[in-house]
Amino acid sequence: MEKRENSSKRIILIFFILFLIWILLQFLAPLALSSDSVRDLSGLTAVSNNEDIISKMSQPWNLIYSAGDRLCHQKMERSFFINGNQMPFCIRCTAIWLGIALGLGMMVFYKIKLDKKFLILILVGILPIGADGIGQLLGLWESSNIIRLVTGLTIGIICGMTIGIIIDELREISIKRVKKSK
Repeated sequence: MEKRENSSKRIILIFFILFLIWILLQFLAPLALSSDSVRDLSGLTAVSNNEDIISKMSQPWNLIYSAGDRLCHQKMERSFFINGNQMPFCIRCTAIWLGIALGLGMMVFYKIKLDKKFLILILVGILPIGADGIGQLLGLWESSNIIRLVTGLTIGIICGMTIGIIIDELREISIKRVKKSK
C-alpha cells in the first residue's frame, strides 16, 4: 500500500461520495418516517414484497426502501431499527454498503496494486461470508446479527478497495493507449 498521488484519486473520490450519500440516506430514511410506521418488511430477494407500504412513503425515502425491497430479503429479525422503523436493508446488506464506502474512502488516500497479495485478501474476505451463508442455507446454524455485520463489513471493504483498483487499472490502460497513439 502506498500513498495515492495520481489523477484517478478524483474519480475514486466521486465514487466514495456517492456511496457515502447512499449509506447516509439508508440511515436517514427510518428517521424521516413517522415512528413505528415500518415494522416488518420481511420478504424475498429480487421481488417487490412491500409495495403497499413503500408507495405511501414520500420521496426519496420510497426509492431507498424500494431498492431494499428488491435487493434484500429485509427479514425483520436480521435488520436494524431506528426511530422504531426497520431500515431499508438487513444488517449484512447495510454493512456491505457501509464497507464499500469505507473501502473506497481508503482508496482515496492509498493505492493498492492488483497482485497475488490482494487476490489472497479477496479470497480471505470471501470465505467468512461464504461459509456463513452456506452454513445457514444448509441449516447447520443460524448466524447472529454481529456475525452478519462483521462478514458484510469485511466483504464490503474489500469490494470498495476492488472498485478503487479497477479505476486505477482502467486509468493506467487509458494512459498507455494515449501514449501509444502519439
